[in-house]
Amino acid sequence: MTKYLLRNTALDILIRVGEGGGFSHLLINQAIEKKGLSDRDEALLTEIVYGTIQRKLTIDYYLSHFIKGNKKLDSWVKWLLYMSIYQMTYLDKVPDHAIIHESVEIAKKRGHKGISSMVNGVLRSLQRKGLPLFEKVTDPVQRLGIETSHPFWLVKRWVDMYGFDVTEEMCKTNLHHKPISVRVQPMKISREDAIERLQDQGFEVEISNFSNQGLIITQGNVLRSNLFYDGYVTIQDQSSMLVAEMLQLQEEMTVLDACSAPGGKATHIAEKMSNKGVVFAYDLHEKKAKLVGKKALELDLSIINAKQADSRDLASYHEESSFDRILLDAPCSGLGVLRGKPDIKYSKSEQDIEKLASIQIELLESVSSLLKKDGKLLYSTCTVDKHENDNVIEKFLASHQDFEVDSSFFDGLPEIIKKNSIGISKWGVQLFPQEFDTDGFFLTRLKKKR
Repeated sequence: MTKYLLRNTALDILIRVGEGGGFSHLLINQAIEKKGLSDRDEALLTEIVYGTIQRKLTIDYYLSHFIKGNKKLDSWVKWLLYMSIYQMTYLDKVPDHAIIHESVEIAKKRGHKGISSMVNGVLRSLQRKGLPLFEKVTDPVQRLGIETSHPFWLVKRWVDMYGFDVTEEMCKTNLHHKPISVRVQPMKISREDAIERLQDQGFEVEISNFSNQGLIITQGNVLRSNLFYDGYVTIQDQSSMLVAEMLQLQEEMTVLDACSAPGGKATHIAEKMSNKGVVFAYDLHEKKAKLVGKKALELDLSIINAKQADSRDLASYHEESSFDRILLDAPCSGLGVLRGKPDIKYSKSEQDIEKLASIQIELLESVSSLLKKDGKLLYSTCTVDKHENDNVIEKFLASHQDFEVDSSFFDGLPEIIKKNSIGISKWGVQLFPQEFDTDGFFLTRLKKKR
């Protein structure tokens, strides 16, 4: 694919994400499959799209110094300038003159001579004058938001929760890719054998301290490995692997995964049980529930029963005290996974968090009655917001006196977390993305009082 067509494709995706609410990772995957891109073109397309979205607010600050007055730009022109400035500012291997030339050509074909002249003028002015400084922004919270491209309300919320230093580290970390981690299927291959085979294929690999099934791929695209295609490994973030590790699973248990899609945790649960017992995996959407079943088949796991259902209504499917273990990986704001899904930070609001917290409480209340007296319930989210994490657990326990946080949960945490995490509280453990190079994640384990 020519660089012109590649940048034109990137622009189409950015417009759909920025103006239409599309999901960047899905649109990128669709473009890669449809256009049959080479590895190099795939990497550049992904970098331009993710990078532009990730740095959007910073780029907008830069752009504001080169657009006269309050000139209203068409959305496609704005996103063309955004992605051009991103490449000029953050991509060292692409020369400025090539970026400017391609951007002007795109502007000519999509618009008219006036627009292409304006695009050329803005980009050449930036090239000549350099980037404006942030020092003129005197409010430190606002400046941090601009520098790291996080909405002001979100930065302020985190500063109020965790202080400025933790928030600054988190915002800076969110701008950078995290390493891909995978989980081995232990009934098909040992972790040691997987390491050896991956290294033989040219991958650089480290072991995870979060799970004895976990591997961190520090070099190489594991999606190209036959171990991935054949179901010997599956992609899963280390923080997500911690869920099944902390469920204290045994063979022949009956387990509920209440919000299961896309199935990473359900399949990990089945693996920890050596594929003996039963896992009921539910999701609100039928299409997503089918993804869980598909994932189980790919990994040769037969004990997962994946179905569509609203988990607030599971009492109509199962009797009280039916489950030895319950996982509630609750729907959440996703503010812990901004490194991989940067568009989330622009689409969420404080009102969304309030609504989600209410749903999380409802789900906890609904599934808790299904737990056996000697059972364990693990609550997790991929967010870093206390309102969805600590506060949800605190409110639930205040109205359910028969439950408590399982104190042995903290003893069972990996040593690296016990020694280094700043997010351990009486309600559970909050993992920040900057601590262990993982997603931001919260989890805790509840049990019924005797």
